[in-house]
Amino acid sequence: MANAIGLFEAVPQDFMKFGQGMAFEPRKIPDFLGLKNEDVSRLAEVAISSVRYDHAMPLQMRDRLEEIAHTINMVAGMFDGDVNKTVSWFKVRNPTLGDVSPRDMIRLGRYQRVRKFIINAMAERNAKPSPRGARVG
Repeated sequence: MANAIGLFEAVPQDFMKFGQGMAFEPRKIPDFLGLKNEDVSRLAEVAISSVRYDHAMPLQMRDRLEEIAHTINMVAGMFDGDVNKTVSWFKVRNPTLGDVSPRDMIRLGRYQRVRKFIINAMAERNAKPSPRGARVG
């Protein structure tokens, strides 16, 4: 039963108010990250002429933006939903990412590396023993 519960925790809360499912607002992702159409084209692997945010948006682009939205919300969850800390985390250069900001990594088409970095960091954080359970000599 514990595995089933973990399965449904894979969808993070929508701290950033991007919407989910049919209510997803894909335009909010490039706005949040400060991405240009050229950047969205690169990260979604679609022609720049296909970058649009209406009913004719390529499914591949919508899927990628939704993945990025979930990733941003995972980071927001690590900051207890603090929007300002989340924005800062994505914009500040990170030494463990080669002194490049997560935003720039995504902009340059290296989204998967950022996502793996976040997931690994979350796993390490969850694997650390709680100080409450520690014994005092």
